[in-house]
Amino acid sequence: MNDADLEKIQQVLDEKVRPSLAVHAGDVVIDRLEGGRLYVRMTGACAGCPSAQTDIEEIVGAELKEAFPELEDVILQTGVSDSLIEEARQMLRRRHREG
Repeated sequence: MNDADLEKIQQVLDEKVRPSLAVHAGDVVIDRLEGGRLYVRMTGACAGCPSAQTDIEEIVGAELKEAFPELEDVILQTGVSDSLIEEARQMLRRRHREG
């Protein structure tokens, strides 16, 4: 798989996955695609939910693997992303300058 497939993956997420997650005030975002592995994060009420891993396997992974048989795995990322850490740093710097 390659980055061109990301748009197609987003379409499947929009049509088949996000409506199910939205019922629980949650969502899923793509972190990255490496080879045949898609790394995702749960957001909203789904972030940190004990059922998040099950949702990844039974909802997200199932739909994506059906649409993309070449997809090897869908992996839930649970740590804080580098971009989120950088955003927090920028917010703190702004507060420090303003304060």
